[in-house]
Amino acid sequence: MTYEGADAIRGPYLKSLGATAFQVGFISGLGEMLAASLRFFSGRLADRTHAYWAIAILGYSVNVIAIPALAFASTWQVATMLVVLERTGKAIRGPARDVLLSEATEHVGHGTGFGLHAAMDQIGAVVGPLLMAIALTRVTGYGPAFLLLGIPALFALSAILLAWTFRHVPQTPPKPKPPQPLTRVFWWYVVASALLACGFVDWGLLSFHYVDQAGMFAPQYIPLLYSVAMGVVGLTAFLCGRLFDRFGLTVLAVGILVTMLALPLGFLGGVTGAVLAAICWAAGHGVQDATLRAGIAQVVSMNKRGTAFGVFNAVYGVAWFAGSLAMGWLYDQSLTALVVFGLVMQISAAAIFFWLRGPLRAAAAE
Repeated sequence: MTYEGADAIRGPYLKSLGATAFQVGFISGLGEMLAASLRFFSGRLADRTHAYWAIAILGYSVNVIAIPALAFASTWQVATMLVVLERTGKAIRGPARDVLLSEATEHVGHGTGFGLHAAMDQIGAVVGPLLMAIALTRVTGYGPAFLLLGIPALFALSAILLAWTFRHVPQTPPKPKPPQPLTRVFWWYVVASALLACGFVDWGLLSFHYVDQAGMFAPQYIPLLYSVAMGVVGLTAFLCGRLFDRFGLTVLAVGILVTMLALPLGFLGGVTGAVLAAICWAAGHGVQDATLRAGIAQVVSMNKRGTAFGVFNAVYGVAWFAGSLAMGWLYDQSLTALVVFGLVMQISAAAIFFWLRGPLRAAAAE
């Protein structure tokens, strides 16, 4: 609820503070890069200390400060610093949380487990933007809306503290094993994921376009559209997670080819195209949430997963930043060029994932 609610109005909010399309693309990409690339260090820290719960709790604590503070930002530069702080908190908690999830999903299937996690996550991702849509119809400006998001942030922190308190079996470190390098399959997997991230448009730029185009959408309808998209993410993630356990990377490869339609529909279509683009964009997020982490859990042993998740997210984040920066620049030059750039990146990613089907199955069986 907290960070998805904030993300839903970030593009229009930055625009209200005077940010340009390029600056919105830069801020969105920078935030995602930090949220992902800093996981390289938090992942290694988690593997070294095995303090998975403590690290996750620290990461969730940041939301309580960063999101409500956006209500007091007077310039887009100040807002950028707070966005960076919130993304840093996400980077801190991500690998430790994913290791705990990967351990639990051994019993139900990695795809099913991570898909269920993503689906449950989207309940908040639907409610948060809906809350913002209601708030923006009742108050003037974005400040009160960000303050309202402090409430679910406190509830989230309380919930994870309770989960840690009532955990009866303490997290036990894995038995020491000789150091092993990450496999060639893993690195090809990371390359494909980087191409996918580079060509996947950020919601900040997409929503900026929706508001920037006269008569397309009023600002208060953006979080409502985002809320619908988050519902699609949850449904897609749950379905694709179960399909991943049966069909493997074919699900991800086919999903990319379908969801990349968000680019031409969103930037070259009208209002109807924009709504369909939001659905395709959301389906793409759902496919990624359910399958990308599940694939890593299949090929990396437990004692290296913190590092593997950290490396994966670091590369993914840098690629997302590069893609967002490129798309923000292309937006002011040519919407057609922006669409072509994104399509080429995603088609390349789908081709590599499709090729990796066999190697991934072989690595998982070892």
